[in-house]
Amino acid sequence: MDFIKELAGEAEFWVGVAFLVFVGLMIRLKVPGAIAGILDSRGQKIQAQLDEANQLREEAQRLLADIKVQREAAEKTAAGMIEAAKDDAKRLLADAKVKLEEDIKRRREMAERKIANAEAQASADVKAAAAELAAQAAEQVLATRIAGAKTDPLIDQGLAGLEARFQ
Repeated sequence: MDFIKELAGEAEFWVGVAFLVFVGLMIRLKVPGAIAGILDSRGQKIQAQLDEANQLREEAQRLLADIKVQREAAEKTAAGMIEAAKDDAKRLLADAKVKLEEDIKRRREMAERKIANAEAQASADVKAAAAELAAQAAEQVLATRIAGAKTDPLIDQGLAGLEARFQ
């Protein structure tokens, strides 16, 4: 008994007893099960978050693949549009060349017609001037011949008519 009295006076004894009571109470109140349940629920939440993160990553990968496919399609479409624009540019250039050649040909023909008309007008003017000059020369020759001859009223009248015609 002395041993128990002596043990009852020791602080370590009471700390040990308190610890055993505390552990006993914890077991009695099912605290370890509650802690395990809390840890399990926490683990389940973490697992759910990991699963959700995996799903989001997979969805992001699918979206990335879709975007790559769309980008490739857009690049093909853009390349097609560029080729079509090049073809249109070539066609428009060829059309412009043809129209330019036609315009040059039409203007050349118009210029040649104007030159021909000017030549014809100049020729007509020269012929008219030559005819007028010939008429004046004939009038002078006739006038000098007649002046040397006796005046005849019929000749005078014919000369006056001639003069009126050539003016």
